[in-house]
Amino acid sequence: MSRLHVLLLPFGKIYSPWCDDVVSSVGARHHISVYDDTKPLAPQFAGIDVVIDQGGSVGTREMMDAAVDTRLWQILGTGFDHFDLEYIKRKEIPVANTPGQFSSVALAETAMMLILMLAHKYRESYTTLHSGIMYEPIGIEVGQQTLGILGFGASGQALAIRAKAFGMRILATDVRPIEPEVLDSIQPDFIGSPDDMDRIVAESDYLSLHLHLNAETRHLVNTRLLGLMKPTASLINVARGALVDEGALFQALTNGDIGGAGIDVFSQEPPDTDHPVFQLPNVVFTPHIAGCTDGTSRRRAACAAENVDRVAANQPPLYRIDQ
Repeated sequence: MSRLHVLLLPFGKIYSPWCDDVVSSVGARHHISVYDDTKPLAPQFAGIDVVIDQGGSVGTREMMDAAVDTRLWQILGTGFDHFDLEYIKRKEIPVANTPGQFSSVALAETAMMLILMLAHKYRESYTTLHSGIMYEPIGIEVGQQTLGILGFGASGQALAIRAKAFGMRILATDVRPIEPEVLDSIQPDFIGSPDDMDRIVAESDYLSLHLHLNAETRHLVNTRLLGLMKPTASLINVARGALVDEGALFQALTNGDIGGAGIDVFSQEPPDTDHPVFQLPNVVFTPHIAGCTDGTSRRRAACAAENVDRVAANQPPLYRIDQ
């Protein structure tokens, strides 16, 4: 296997552990350099066989134009809604990502954490503790409550496994048929198609989003869908902020149309934390960290390293998204 020249595009100052793990995994067998935005662009791309783009949001059209020798553009992340895929297709550079199975554990754990924080009224508890009030508020046990999962891919399935351990009833929907062995293993109480979405939304005590963002799913959770939810139900979003019409969500929360929300992702990042929604006691937030774990970083780096090895061996890369 030949040693390739690999260029890593880091995302701002978020270097560790993501870039460290890539350098460790890829650098053991190939030449790897890190892009420096203080130096001229074109020379850094000369002779580069593989570009590894952290998060898929670093690469620009100018970089793609300069990547004349590149045989693979590897996105270190799952989503590619912020990546200029159509432009790079015209350059005929293969593109791969690190799909959901590499971050599914982290996303599922965070979604479950948000569910439990809402059930046990974390925000209210924090306030009462600092006010010297003990034994309040009263929480809600999640056992026997219904969890609706929109998108039953890797992270949705991982959440279902964890929620089942808490005794929750699982309703799920996906655009594709789910493998029988997966259904036999997880045993959701109901699995349906997008045509069943309204039913799942209406029956759920917690509704968790595990969908890709595209033209069809943008603002999927809108005034109509929120109106189908129980007034005691909570929305969980660890997927993409723009899946939700945030204005409609804020109105639903302030009007008491739904019971709460656990939000990790936002349409604009960072969000405006002066917005009144951030003061609501029935909403919990995290700063887009659902997938940010040591395990996710190691698994994504290993996936990228495997694809570099495959290119070096003249084998097709795994997880292409440009075909």
